[in-house]
Amino acid sequence: SRCRCSSRSVNGSRSTPVAANTSAGSDRHRPGLSGEPTVARNPADGIGSRREAREMALGLLYSAEAHNADPRELLAAQPVPPGDYAGLLVTGVAEHLEQIDALIDRYAEGWKADRMPAVDRALARLAVFELGHVPSVPTAAVLSEAVELVGDYSTDRSSRFVNGLLSRIAEELRPDAASHPD
Repeated sequence: SRCRCSSRSVNGSRSTPVAANTSAGSDRHRPGLSGEPTVARNPADGIGSRREAREMALGLLYSAEAHNADPRELLAAQPVPPGDYAGLLVTGVAEHLEQIDALIDRYAEGWKADRMPAVDRALARLAVFELGHVPSVPTAAVLSEAVELVGDYSTDRSSRFVNGLLSRIAEELRPDAASHPD
């Protein structure tokens, strides 16, 4: 879509996890999105869904890594604090990073976490944290959201890789979910 100044809308590249918009509402035309903006309508309302919280956490983790910053410091520096769930994800990944990366390294079959594309790595870390530390979120929801987000923000081949990786990790962290799907 175009605004009155004739600027064109710009979507994020495969290497950046967020869309860059030059006109209002251009996110609504991106494939794979529900038509809702990725930020809450009223900043005081915070983040409204787990999907939005995951996208916010992804952006914060990606930015923290790109700037070699502690994700918790970046989270605290936000002018409008993200919702509780986004904060939980960012803080949880930061606090458990060594254990999360060890799991990713063990199950990534020939890859180390530090060699993965940054977006894939951030999404895998989010999902592994959820699988290991947020039992109230169903395994199937964690896996499908991660695969959908990596499909939106990373390379074409990343979805299959991340799906396989997270499925193997889920079998270890939530063995009951493997025998009793959600």
